[in-house]
Amino acid sequence: MSKADKIYIDMCNAIIANNVDTTGEKVRPKWEDGTSAYTIKKFGIVNRYDLREEFPAITLRKTYIKSAIDEILWIWQKKSNNVHDLNSHVWDEWANEDGSIGKAYGYQLGVKHEYKEGWFDQVDRVLYLLKNEPYCRRIMTNIYVHQDLHEMNLYPCAYGMTFNAEKRPGDKKFTLNAILKQRSQDVLAAGNWNVVQYAALVMMIAQAVDMIPGELVHVIADAHIYDRHIPIIKELIQREQFPAPKVTLDPSITDFYAFTPDSFKIENYKHGEQIKNIPIAV
Repeated sequence: MSKADKIYIDMCNAIIANNVDTTGEKVRPKWEDGTSAYTIKKFGIVNRYDLREEFPAITLRKTYIKSAIDEILWIWQKKSNNVHDLNSHVWDEWANEDGSIGKAYGYQLGVKHEYKEGWFDQVDRVLYLLKNEPYCRRIMTNIYVHQDLHEMNLYPCAYGMTFNAEKRPGDKKFTLNAILKQRSQDVLAAGNWNVVQYAALVMMIAQAVDMIPGELVHVIADAHIYDRHIPIIKELIQREQFPAPKVTLDPSITDFYAFTPDSFKIENYKHGEQIKNIPIAV
């Protein structure tokens, strides 16, 4: 099995065994039919993925890797908050008639702030510091901006990244590690999607600053399985697993803003049957 499969299965089992159920409590999310969407949950999940060992795509079912990369580029590279700039329709229900999701996600990364080095947006500052001050302990982003929450059509779930570079004795290059902070995760709908996205992001940023991608640590405050997803999860984690796919990045690209989903080559991705028509709570 891939290591990502084991991490995912262990997380699902931990949530099921935790025995915290919100049924009957006051909850915000609703199903399409208007009924409350309850969950079983666990607080404070921490998952670690070493990108030097494998690309962390689960094989229990297919994760659409290039679609996930397209979305992370929409946020981090295009810094867009308009669904018309995205090559999928997963965000359409949160967009207004013009396609905007408000002052959310990519919008926040693109806002420029003044630092001693000049005016930077959050992504450009990450790139600048990794190139010029790799041992800096202040290389981070945040898109959960309280003053703008009322103008966001969806509050950010994955809201912050912290980057940390290290060079061990004998290393020729720095290794780039990162922590992804997430306030909430729907484990069935987005469980591996976010991992794949941010693993690809670390790979792209590392290559753009001439580093080696290292560890991605994923911290989830509220990891939950919706009530209507529980039987699906229980079936999913019993499936056969396969070795992780090989995912590589075009080595000729060194400009972060030149990457596309097609910059990634995916090989030997064997996986279980896809789960279709997953009910989504909003």
